[in-house]
Amino acid sequence: MSKKEARMTDRERIEALLQRRKPDRVPIWPFASHGFAVVYSNLSVGDAYNNPEASYSAQRKTCRDFGWVFVPLFIYASMGAWEFGGEVKWPRGEFDQAPMIIRHPVEKDEDVYNLKYPGPDAGFFPLASEFARLARQERLDNEPFNSTIAGGGSFSTCGNVAGVERLLRWLIKKPDLAHHLLRFVTDWKLDRLPQQSEILGFDGVLPMGGEPTTSNQLISPGQFEEFAYPYIKEIQEKVISLGYRTSYIHICGEQNLNLPLWAKIHFGDPGIISIGHEVKLETAAQYFPNDIILGNLESAIVQAGTAEEVYEATRKVVEEGKNIPGGYIFSTGCDLPPKAPKINVQMMTRAVNDFGWYD
Repeated sequence: MSKKEARMTDRERIEALLQRRKPDRVPIWPFASHGFAVVYSNLSVGDAYNNPEASYSAQRKTCRDFGWVFVPLFIYASMGAWEFGGEVKWPRGEFDQAPMIIRHPVEKDEDVYNLKYPGPDAGFFPLASEFARLARQERLDNEPFNSTIAGGGSFSTCGNVAGVERLLRWLIKKPDLAHHLLRFVTDWKLDRLPQQSEILGFDGVLPMGGEPTTSNQLISPGQFEEFAYPYIKEIQEKVISLGYRTSYIHICGEQNLNLPLWAKIHFGDPGIISIGHEVKLETAAQYFPNDIILGNLESAIVQAGTAEEVYEATRKVVEEGKNIPGGYIFSTGCDLPPKAPKINVQMMTRAVNDFGWYD
């Protein structure tokens, strides 16, 4: 199928959706593509997380080469462990795809009472500050946002601080300890938001967060309601009160039973709701009728499928997404695998270009 003639840049496509207008074509904005970008650029996966200049350049090049939306991203799922005094290991081995926690700040229950707020030079923060400085120097025609700040919630961060197994045991046996840590981490995030806003401003800045540890594969809907929802809601209310019109949330994994509560949280006007392949696009659109839905090709298909399988799976996702009234952006349902075969990523992109055009 031949590609139609584009009438918009990728930045204009996202801006149209944010203004509740239909773009010429479904935008392509793969979730967390920074690992793939460095591998595509013949760098190591570790460079995505510990080399700001290389990571930025690789993301810029990859998005330009493939024709994707470019939003510079320098985050990692283990945020909180290193920053609060633990240790992380950078990806180095053949099968490593992200940083890994090797020591949590909380190793005994009583350690939770001795935590202190991280300073600006703790852990990942100096690297992230340098990346933000590089990213804010330009804004390209495929770049609707050129910086991000921390939105979302605090439950997954608490899992990184205390260890997921310990945190989940606390939910059942020591809920007071869980709430103590959740309150502490939430207050830290609430304190940081105005500081980030003062440094980066508002134009081109996207509040962004994700909550993988709140998946129903780990916690029940009742536990989500007690231990996750109030803190996510509080942080998002702060984001909106600061003046950010749109924020991006990645609702990671199997979260279907949590969606009624997710839908009560205000993510912007509109918000950008990113979902995993476990949640149907149609279901997400029903719960978030006033927001833009982003998703949700299964990442494993891009990693392990054939080129033909990737193309066909992408076609099905795009044709379903195009029917979402509030607006749709194509993405993988979780991280674009860093070592996905180049041909599979090309076929994913081609399918959007073939089937993503609006009449």
